Amino acid sequence: MDDEDSTVPARGAMVAGPPSCRCGTGPAGEGPAATAPAGEGLAAGEERFRGLLEAAPDAMVIVDDAGLIRLVNAQTESLFGYGRAELLGQSVELLIPGRFRPQHSRHREAYAESRQVRPMGAGLELHGLRKDGTEFPVEISLSPLETADGLLVSAAVRDVSDRKAAEERFRGLLEAAPDAMVIVDDAGLIRLVNAQTESLFGYGRAELLGQSVELLIPGRFRPQHSRHREAYAESRQVRPMGAGLELHGLRKDGTEFPVEISLSPLETADGLLVSAAVRDVSDRKAAEQHINQLAALVESSQDAILAKTLDGHITYWNAAAQRLYGYSAEEAIGRHVAMLALPDRTHEITALLERLARGEKIEHFETLRVTRAGHLLDVDVTLWPTRAADGTVQGACAIVRDISDRKRAEAELHALYEQQRHIALTLQRSLMGTPPAIPGLAAAHRYLPATQGAGVGGDWFDLIPLGAGRVGILIGDVMGRGLDAAAVMGQLRAAAHALAKTGMEPSRLMQALDAIVADLDLPDQLVTCCYLVLAPDTGEITVCSAGHLPALLADPGGVRTLDAPISAPLGVGGMLHQQTRTAVPPGATLVLYTDGLIETPGSDIEHRLADLTHALEASFTATDVLESVADRVLTALLPGTDGHDDDVTLLLARLPAAPLAAASTDLPAHASSVGDGRSFLTKTLTAWNCAHLADDARLLVSEVLTNALQHAQGPLGLHLRRTATEVIVEISDHSPHLPQPRLATPDDESGRGLLLVDALAHSWGVRPTDDGKTTWFTLTARGMLP
Repeated sequence: MDDEDSTVPARGAMVAGPPSCRCGTGPAGEGPAATAPAGEGLAAGEERFRGLLEAAPDAMVIVDDAGLIRLVNAQTESLFGYGRAELLGQSVELLIPGRFRPQHSRHREAYAESRQVRPMGAGLELHGLRKDGTEFPVEISLSPLETADGLLVSAAVRDVSDRKAAEERFRGLLEAAPDAMVIVDDAGLIRLVNAQTESLFGYGRAELLGQSVELLIPGRFRPQHSRHREAYAESRQVRPMGAGLELHGLRKDGTEFPVEISLSPLETADGLLVSAAVRDVSDRKAAEQHINQLAALVESSQDAILAKTLDGHITYWNAAAQRLYGYSAEEAIGRHVAMLALPDRTHEITALLERLARGEKIEHFETLRVTRAGHLLDVDVTLWPTRAADGTVQGACAIVRDISDRKRAEAELHALYEQQRHIALTLQRSLMGTPPAIPGLAAAHRYLPATQGAGVGGDWFDLIPLGAGRVGILIGDVMGRGLDAAAVMGQLRAAAHALAKTGMEPSRLMQALDAIVADLDLPDQLVTCCYLVLAPDTGEITVCSAGHLPALLADPGGVRTLDAPISAPLGVGGMLHQQTRTAVPPGATLVLYTDGLIETPGSDIEHRLADLTHALEASFTATDVLESVADRVLTALLPGTDGHDDDVTLLLARLPAAPLAAASTDLPAHASSVGDGRSFLTKTLTAWNCAHLADDARLLVSEVLTNALQHAQGPLGLHLRRTATEVIVEISDHSPHLPQPRLATPDDESGRGLLLVDALAHSWGVRPTDDGKTTWFTLTARGMLP
């Protein structure tokens, strides 16, 4: 039974008997000592005293001035676990935890001097020690008693373990409370606080205990607060949190903040205590202010704003909604929102409510609505779900804007735009032309005008039959958009087509186009162009590119870049454009395109070129139909065809198959070569089951060979090729001068050869070569055997 915090000297429970009495037990612990000198009356008094001692509800311990236990009751035995004989005559320190024993004797001596009655529950933290070594909290009242034998002290010891446990539970509950808890007595002094109070008000616990509760109240409210406390002490009613009062708290740093307080009266042995739960509602007040501001904004909005339940019944209707639809708030609230829809559009309402119920937000949904007067409105509606505190969707809000004027303006602009776009595209296509279908050459092409601006641009492409199975392919791009680019494109396409028909080599054609662009004198005008000549007889492609994106070649081995030098664009000036010949397998597909297909804002050209390669490989794996391949590539490269800001050209051309048969011979520049050539021709045609063409073929070969011997340089070359539908004959020489047909007079002995060729051949022509020229003609016959 220790005293940790007090300087009250005594520990123990000592009760004195009559002055002439020796209180205690005999050696056997069975009763009082046998040497009592008193008479029978005195013995009867002692018995009554013992009876009172045993009837006491607390453990009673009588200690003499030496600190020895002289008397105990049964409650002492029960409380401490000792038998009576084990206690009598022992030092009272036996019942005190060891850590308090050294100072306990000093406390007893001090108490012997003061000899004051100390009541139970004097605010000391005391502990007792049981026989089994366990400690427990106690309260002790001390009473001094003067006897003939000296000072005796009576100690009433009460186990307060249960009460202490209850207090700890109460304190634990108090600390666990989410609000600041302040316990105030009937004098308005703070008796107890929790950690939340310290955090909320900024005071330490020691700074609050014992202080007036007005410390936590702003100064302007303090005078009337004491009256409020007194009035509450009389009514003693529980006041719940948020009882409609505007309350404020005051922090240690002097700042005020709004609070809500719930009050609960607590009746105790020490009088009335009041428990106050204090909650900081700064955030809620700010939110309420924000909500009020939003409500004012909503009500003053120029857009119609309404709220509704998930089954479509209107719960809010602002002033703008009344102006828009003609219904007052009283008329609209409670009615179903379907009243605003046309009869054939009520399904829209159902679909929108279903989407909102799933938590989906719907932005800028454009539809038709009807007013109270029956007028139709084009409206833009944005809807979003409203949710309960647990997150479940419980309704929806809508912002509705009248877009009738905008829709009318858009319709007018769209009509004007479509008219201008139609004119521009008609001009574009007339300038670009439509490439002819070339026998033996499978091709697919796509042209997409730009979706922004007028739509016209500078892309062009062309397929040019050059005769003798050869085909010229042109693709170009005049940089920029609009009518200026389209006009330049038209001029260059016409010029390039005419130059290509002469059989001009690609490099020479590019030099000529470079000069034309320079003559146009257009500032900062650049043109990219690529010209290719397909020669199925030799299995070669001759390429010259002026700044154009590289051509691709797709064959069974995959997709690869066509190996060809790329010079500067046309219009730079002073550039030498080079050509190269590349062997390609029959049936391979040539892929040409403009930058609109692969160049997009923010993209890397190399990555986009790789994307095109992958798209081609995937497309050719899926199908060998060029039209399908073209569609697949556009879908892969331009998934949103409404968003490209440049015109797009894609051209796929599959190289013709190799000739079914071919034969060649070289002839000297000698008159006998005409006969040798006819003989070689006859034998070859016979071997090819084409003897029925021999007569016309011999006559034409004789004319062309004779013309070459007279006007050209040798040696001469005679080349024959056979396809499924025709025979092609070519005579090459080393003279760069091209023969020109002329009308011979009746007296002329020459000048009729080329006219004869023109009359008998299916087609014919002359093309320059690196070392001279080649004159060719074709003969066609139905029913040719393979």
